[in-house]
Amino acid sequence: MGKRRFEVPAAVGDWAIAAGVTTLMLGTGWSATHPGTATDLLGYVLLAVGGLALVARRRAPVVVLAVTGFCAVGYQAAGFDVLAVAYLVAVYGAVRAGHRTLAVTASVILLVTLQLTALALRDGPAGEVSVQARGTLELAWLIAAFAAGEAVRQAERRADEAERTREETARRRADEERLHIARELHDSLTHQISVVKVQSEVAVHVARRRGEQVPEALLAIQEAAREASRELRATLSVLRDDDTTPPRGLDHVPDLVEQARGIGLETTLAIEGQRHGVPAAVGRTVYRIIQESLTNIARHADAGTASVRIDCRPDAVTARIDDDGKATPDTAPVPGVGLLGMRERVTALGGSLRAEPRAEGGFTVLAELPVERTP
Repeated sequence: MGKRRFEVPAAVGDWAIAAGVTTLMLGTGWSATHPGTATDLLGYVLLAVGGLALVARRRAPVVVLAVTGFCAVGYQAAGFDVLAVAYLVAVYGAVRAGHRTLAVTASVILLVTLQLTALALRDGPAGEVSVQARGTLELAWLIAAFAAGEAVRQAERRADEAERTREETARRRADEERLHIARELHDSLTHQISVVKVQSEVAVHVARRRGEQVPEALLAIQEAAREASRELRATLSVLRDDDTTPPRGLDHVPDLVEQARGIGLETTLAIEGQRHGVPAAVGRTVYRIIQESLTNIARHADAGTASVRIDCRPDAVTARIDDDGKATPDTAPVPGVGLLGMRERVTALGGSLRAEPRAEGGFTVLAELPVERTP
């Protein structure tokens, strides 16, 4: 087994960086020579605030950029000749977050302001030379911070693009494999099953016309061929159902109910809540569950009525399908392909499915799917 990679939580890393920068700036301010005035306390406060503001650099990079810049001007005006390390880290964070133009504009304004503040506090040619040298150093550090932030941003963008490309490639390969399986099933099984179905139906028809008793084995073959043909068509439909076909969702559920009524199953439909904002994947899954449930009721339940109820809540969508068929609590449901497929669809979206006989008779299917509403 490979070793599990240990990762430091982002919040812990942010606090560590903020604490380190604050300690560095306070230490530099304490050891540097500056006039002992009443503004010393204000300078130390601004040094600490500028460093600790870095805790929020991921959540609010623009605000942190403004706060650290303001603090840099403030403590320099108070007489603290300390490099704006906190602002450099803030520039890195802002550029990494994509605010490149804003970072450049703010940095130019800050450099000019710091130069004017330094010139106002220093007198004579020596002071001007010192200010120019310091300005060159600050410009170099700003370029380095900007370059580092841009490099990390590009690396993260390429990593995201690579991940998206891998997902698209995997999805395309899965679609190709699904269509390949569908073609193989169609070519290898559809014809043979159709032949068996037609031959058995012809044999049954001929026997009845002659007044002969139809053997039970022949009737079983006829029914099995019909069922296999229906299941194969349903399987091929699912395999060929890709993103190129019109998506089915909550808006198409009334069509399923009408189809069920058309075959003699008295079906009611109730939809509560707001359907707007329900993810397409959730809508498709609800549609498929209702489709499979109504199909099973029509084929196996020997039911006269069925009810479909959909509840669209802010955090989840639930679909419940009940029938008054022959199922009882004493008869355990046989886990067929239909129920297995429904459970797999629901589980893939992080939901839950309950399919069991009802206490009052009949069968119920209850699916609950979590949703994240789109604005």
